[in-house]
Amino acid sequence: MALRKTLGGLWAALGATLSATLTATAVNAQTAGMRDGLTIIGAPEPGGIAFQRAATDGALDILALDNLLLWIAGVITVFVLGLMLWSAWKHNAKANPTPATFTHNSRIEVAWTIVPLLILVVLGAFSLPVLFRQQTIPVADVVVKATGYQWYWGYEYPEHGISYDSFMLAEHELAEYGYSRDEFLLATDTAVVVPTGQAIVVQVTAADVIHSWAIPAFGVKQDGVPGRLAELWFEVNPGEEGIYFGQCSELCGPGHSFMPITVFAVTPEEYEAWLVGEASEFASLDGARAPAVLELAAAE
Repeated sequence: MALRKTLGGLWAALGATLSATLTATAVNAQTAGMRDGLTIIGAPEPGGIAFQRAATDGALDILALDNLLLWIAGVITVFVLGLMLWSAWKHNAKANPTPATFTHNSRIEVAWTIVPLLILVVLGAFSLPVLFRQQTIPVADVVVKATGYQWYWGYEYPEHGISYDSFMLAEHELAEYGYSRDEFLLATDTAVVVPTGQAIVVQVTAADVIHSWAIPAFGVKQDGVPGRLAELWFEVNPGEEGIYFGQCSELCGPGHSFMPITVFAVTPEEYEAWLVGEASEFASLDGARAPAVLELAAAE
């Protein structure tokens, strides 16, 4: 009996070691292999204050809306500042020793009621279509489920039985995966792989506390709430193949800043090759099947 338990323990340890080794090999192949030939497009720049390069129509809509708001806010700011300076110059005690005694001006009151109302109508006319476009989830060409954990992301491709976790790379691991020191705190050991020119629906949830899945260059951000399944969608424009980085954007604990997001946008042909190549390793070693493999080894 003791011998069987000992052998069972050895089989389990051997199985766990083999599983970890194969998984690590698959992870390295998935990231380092696809990293070759892909340029980094969506990444923050030191000292940058502008939006990242838009890679989706949704991000382009957001950029255009932001520019519109900037112009409107700029005009209002200049107008109000000019009005204040003019009033200070025209109506100070030296220039106007005898102040007016009136308290109301109907035309001005009507104007400052109607003009802001018209501005809000213009803003709504341009912003609501952008919002509706974001919130109207299309029929997906690819479905990805993203689950936030303290502190890493787990991904599933439910239509293909693929699942894997994504951890931030340590500084000494960057070169092994094809990254430079500039990508520290951004690059992960695995990446979400999506084809360009196809509708990608990401189902976002969390296992412990609230997390948030966000890719600035795609113009998407969605909170993941434990027990709930939310959705976002994007379509990377053809010709925008490359690497995009994001971050968990909801304060989720002391490890919040150490759960970045990496997305590889590739051509549809490269995506199909990934599904039957590196991705098949994740399908055979996903979290649901590995324990069953170990139990079987222990029983034998």
